[in-house]
Amino acid sequence: MKRAPPENRSTPPRQRVRPSADNAALASREALRLMAPLVQWLLRHGVSYAAFAELSKSVFLEAARGELERDQAKPTQSALSMLSGLHRKDVRALELAPRAQPAPPRPTLSSQVFTRWVTDPRYRGTDGKPRALPRSGARRSFETLCREFSNDVHPRTVTDELLRLGLVELVGERLVPVASGFVPAPRLDELTALFSANAADHLAAAVSNLTLEAPKFLEQSIYADGLTPESIELLHQAARAAWASAFEAVVGQARERVAVDSKSDGDRRMRFGVYFYSEPAAPPAAATEAVPALGRPPRAPRRREPRTPSKP
Repeated sequence: MKRAPPENRSTPPRQRVRPSADNAALASREALRLMAPLVQWLLRHGVSYAAFAELSKSVFLEAARGELERDQAKPTQSALSMLSGLHRKDVRALELAPRAQPAPPRPTLSSQVFTRWVTDPRYRGTDGKPRALPRSGARRSFETLCREFSNDVHPRTVTDELLRLGLVELVGERLVPVASGFVPAPRLDELTALFSANAADHLAAAVSNLTLEAPKFLEQSIYADGLTPESIELLHQAARAAWASAFEAVVGQARERVAVDSKSDGDRRMRFGVYFYSEPAAPPAAATEAVPALGRPPRAPRRREPRTPSKP
């Protein structure tokens, strides 16, 4: 029996949907819902519509370039202008400007050290909780933990950062973890980078699932309404507990795979996350007004149940 040939990784996934008036109306309508919290965030930071519209030109251009390259078409200025809707003079100006693609933010050394500390069995006690570690020593100390990641940064520097973030306490000459996971202190630049990376990958997973003939990414959620604040708090705590369990399991496997794949030429990245959100449910009329229609959609024709053809 012949084996199926290996999948050609260079072959881009086929597009499931094609541009059309109906698809454009659908995407435009739902884009307003997606944009609402983003615009709220922009306005709270002092970014106006005009400034964002100018910034978005480069995003449309690079997205158009990616689509053309994925379809193995040449990204000429004319093709980029046609697909993106940008004027050719804008395309030319942006083509001449230096292109800066922000790299996905990598975990900091302090986050890597702390995550291993609270998840690795070597650094846990018999009760399953992370051990308090002596600051230095040859075996199972904070110094040896730091050296697993870097010999260039002194463990004292990592200690100072974890103390600043409120993740550990110094008791004598021992460091005691006071959190179960790495949650950065509310520094605006760090939190903003984390927000954009998480939200972008979440949207990318959904867009891939909706538009490409490719393996489906995990992208699920649970929704409930008619709840009291007490129920919301209970469910929020349940979600946090579920995340703590998932965090431990996935981090352990990810660490193993990173060790295995370090011997190969792997070039893929991944992100696994979870979120919880709650707000007062809007009444139907307000909910309709919150996402204005782009024109009244045509009324769907009545469907008739198909009849089973009679036998001759």
